[in-house]
Amino acid sequence: MSDDAHDRQMRIVAPATGEAIELADVPDPVFSAGTMGEGLGIRPTTGTVQVLAPVDGTVVMVAGTGHALGFSTPQGLEVLLHLGVDTVELEGKPFDLGVAAGQTVSAGQPLGTMNLDAITEAGKDTTIIFAITNTAQRLSGIDVTTGPVQAGDAIGLAMAADPSQQSEADSAPAAADEAARDAPDDGLTGFDATAHGIIKNIGGPDNVSSVIHCITRVRFYLKDQSLADDAAVADTEGVIDVAKAGGQYQVVIGPEVEDVYDAVVKQLPHIAGEGQDAPPVQLVERPTTAWGWVKFGFSSLIGVITGSMIPIVGVLAASGILKGLLALLVQFKVVAEASDTYRFIDAMSSSMFFFLPIIVGFTAARRLGSNPIVVAIIGGVLCYPSVVTMATTDDEGYHIVAQVGRTVFNADFFGIPVALPEGNAYAYSIFPIIVAAWLATKVEPRLKKALPAVIRPIFGPLIEIFVVSALILLVFGPIVMFISGGIAAAINAVLGFNYTLAGLLIGGFYQCLVIFGLHWAVIPIISSQLATDGSSHLNAIVSATMIAQGGGALAVWLKIKNARIRSMAAPAAISAFCGVTEPAMYGLNLKYGRIFITASIGGAAGGLLTGLFNVNMYGFTGAFAGFPSFVNPDGMDSSFTGFWIASMVTLVVSFACTYFFGFKQSDFEEGQSHEVKKVRLGRRDPVGA
Repeated sequence: MSDDAHDRQMRIVAPATGEAIELADVPDPVFSAGTMGEGLGIRPTTGTVQVLAPVDGTVVMVAGTGHALGFSTPQGLEVLLHLGVDTVELEGKPFDLGVAAGQTVSAGQPLGTMNLDAITEAGKDTTIIFAITNTAQRLSGIDVTTGPVQAGDAIGLAMAADPSQQSEADSAPAAADEAARDAPDDGLTGFDATAHGIIKNIGGPDNVSSVIHCITRVRFYLKDQSLADDAAVADTEGVIDVAKAGGQYQVVIGPEVEDVYDAVVKQLPHIAGEGQDAPPVQLVERPTTAWGWVKFGFSSLIGVITGSMIPIVGVLAASGILKGLLALLVQFKVVAEASDTYRFIDAMSSSMFFFLPIIVGFTAARRLGSNPIVVAIIGGVLCYPSVVTMATTDDEGYHIVAQVGRTVFNADFFGIPVALPEGNAYAYSIFPIIVAAWLATKVEPRLKKALPAVIRPIFGPLIEIFVVSALILLVFGPIVMFISGGIAAAINAVLGFNYTLAGLLIGGFYQCLVIFGLHWAVIPIISSQLATDGSSHLNAIVSATMIAQGGGALAVWLKIKNARIRSMAAPAAISAFCGVTEPAMYGLNLKYGRIFITASIGGAAGGLLTGLFNVNMYGFTGAFAGFPSFVNPDGMDSSFTGFWIASMVTLVVSFACTYFFGFKQSDFEEGQSHEVKKVRLGRRDPVGA
């Protein structure tokens, strides 16, 4: 290697102990799609971790909230270290940094600490994101290593572009930037023109309640979000995209966010401008119309379900696979059903579903801000053995305390009739415990005000457990179970009426729900079906849609010549075949050509065959990695064969449609110069309640 090439190498070390992951796996679509440049993520360990400098260089920026740092390296690369996702909203509480802008640091040098528990308790993701923000102008290539790492370990090398070959590449963007800044917009140029375009298209100055910014986005609190024209804002010169989350209207800018923010504030005379430290909670406008409340409520529910389910989805998947493997062991006479080994493994695979209210109670409480331990105990009430016994039908039927119409009250609480769902479905549903977590947020502040501090640690939880448990058992539980049972019955009726047609439609359109995060409303229904019935036809269709998105990414990998795109396509395809479609969708399928559409055609074909062969699914994990989920615990049946036939047809159709009709080479030539089509990020983390 020549001295010049060696000088252009930048060594990257792990900023914290944890697991290094591909950038496409980072849970923020702006970063995972490569919008902010190439890089990687680190999932740090729990507790308080020490954050180290990832590169040699000069600190050029320390966010006022401590959630991000910027570095300039001797190789001319600009590096952003983002500590967690959306942690700008935490006002610096989890971070204690000991560096300042202008300070020179060495790779591996301590920068400060990061309290992961505080971030998790606030409902935020702790992933540390490393991004080279001038990738398009200065980066020649990057090679990173994923897997478990210790803080300070070498995890990658980045190569800066050869300056002698850079002038021509730089001239085009520079000329474009100059032309853009010279383009008049009501007499304004540059960042002022960008700010003017944004404000005009979000409903004007009078529609803005407040504005803050983080490292990549200008975040508006709007009085009426319906007045904003998302497409027009996203097409404004200088804007990358638009996202909506946490009651904010977020305009994704990139590295020049501070300049755009300053220009925005200048054009909003009634807004003082609150930088990164503005307290946002009190600025969220509540709806004023009935339909507005419906939208707000639905968005809030999706946000709570998302925050409650994301931490446990992996464990649900593992439990489902283990249950399928146990069925295979029984099928091939390796383990007998009457053996203790079977009982132990059955407990390992089934406990997650049986104790679901306890686990979801903990995660929902963290998401909503109530006491996780107390709400988990309330979840324990719902699946306590004696409560389960009261709800179980024996040979003589229910113990009927009272009956009103078709509603049977099979227990009483201080003489008040209680309607427990048959088989104690409380033990298999997440919705009642989510309501309990919400009720806890209303009860806890009142108890803190009413109880003296000396007795609060004991009597606060005592009263809260009693009151919230009683409200769930007497009032909210039966109502929630009636609604969720009705939704599940409607889905089963549609599938039962014509499973083949339902498979075609759901297979073709299900991944559209994933784009907007709405699939989180379906996942609890699938979990409930698996826990109560032991199987889910709906999940079998969803499995085909995952393979379809992977087939689209696989076609890109085999056909395209661009090395950077190929390096994204292969991991994205593998991820989809393992049941996680976001890297394929956000990294490739939604960005280039018609890949998402052609892949969805494959999903429709797979869904149709899933219905035609009456495929049923007995576990949570889908796609190829979840094949054990299609083994019937009562014995091998046509579902296993039907799964493989439907899956292979899905893969072939998705691959062929994408390979021949999904994209052109020119689509990726645009991608190579970082002028890709803009993709709507959707509502990835809806408003919390």
